Amino acid sequence: MTTFPTPTAPPLRFLDPIRQWIDRLEIRSPRLAHWICKLIPCTCPFEQKFTLFGHFFHTPPLCELNPFYNEFVFLRFRSLSYLSEVCGEDVTKYIC
Repeated sequence: MTTFPTPTAPPLRFLDPIRQWIDRLEIRSPRLAHWICKLIPCTCPFEQKFTLFGHFFHTPPLCELNPFYNEFVFLRFRSLSYLSEVCGEDVTKYIC
């Protein structure tokens, strides 16, 4: 019986240029930092806890399925850091 070697091709990394672009975004203005903090939520909006017919249900956070989830979270963190450290603003309104 002949066995053929399985191909070990590297995974396609076609999203890497977009990830790198997000990582390279520089926060240089308070207006941009505020916009990013408002746009990217601090918790996953898809995670829900609800009761239906007397039974408690919990849908898990699905945001981690987003291929850019880590980049967006880090971008939001950089925006919060800019507002806090450079602008001296109170960022508690953006923290859940």
